[in-house]
Amino acid sequence: MNFARDIQDSVVRAVTSLFDHGPQPMADTLDYPGDPGLLGPDSVSWRVLGDASVFLGGIRALVVQSAHPEVAAGVEDHSTYRQDPLGRLSRTAVYVTETTYGALPEVDAAVDVVRKAHRPITGTSERDRPYSASRPEMAAWVHNVLTNSFLTAYQAFGDRPLSNADADLFVAEQTKVGELLGASPLPETAQGLHDWIVGHPDIATSQAQSDAIRFLRNPPLALPIRAGYKLLFNAAVTTIPPSLQHQLELDEARLAARSGGSVVSSMRWALGASPSWQLALTRCDRPIPPGIFKQPLPTKDG
Repeated sequence: MNFARDIQDSVVRAVTSLFDHGPQPMADTLDYPGDPGLLGPDSVSWRVLGDASVFLGGIRALVVQSAHPEVAAGVEDHSTYRQDPLGRLSRTAVYVTETTYGALPEVDAAVDVVRKAHRPITGTSERDRPYSASRPEMAAWVHNVLTNSFLTAYQAFGDRPLSNADADLFVAEQTKVGELLGASPLPETAQGLHDWIVGHPDIATSQAQSDAIRFLRNPPLALPIRAGYKLLFNAAVTTIPPSLQHQLELDEARLAARSGGSVVSSMRWALGASPSWQLALTRCDRPIPPGIFKQPLPTKDG
């Protein structure tokens, strides 16, 4: 029993270390008792984004987002991801956590942080097109790819795949987040979202894309978590449509989906569902589902 607990604890430490390079999300959420947040405890989003497959979805999103040359240029020109490789992942995790599970004041604060961060991200891509992270169409690419990636990862590796109706509901719920960022357009069905991404007229290869993919393939991670990250990355690639795989110069690794599924299952066993989900249920005075939460509730002291 102690040996199993030691393995579980090591998995928890390795995975959470990928996402602890930013502020603790929802540190004050219990100060807003009864606040359901933007999406609410009965939403599909709380279930999907509380699952361990969210880690794979986050990696997939960063990969697919680089298919848009202006978005990739914005990251290349303004991000510190090379010097702080886990910072961007952590900031994305905080934003997703707070907009999903946070009380409404926390949702507004998270969106405000992103808006302020986007304002100075302007420039010209290598194909001589101006870009601005605040433009509705660029915000839409980032938001829509993130939504699609979380949904796709959950459908492939989640504990209970969604029905078509619930998949559509998840996408519709996520448009509420996109609207707060001023993103447009925002498809409201799972198929519509998939088609919008695959058929987007602005996607193209670029040097910024190649640089981003090269980095995402082999980021400078500590040895204990490098192997697990590689399995997640390869599994994420298997969920990307073939046309985008080709553009992104990715090859579907043999048996990657099976090994990736094993890693996600191991993470689900070790981590349980997101403690932020449990914290939000506690704030809303909702019953805690038995057996799915395994980590202690986050505290203000981290």
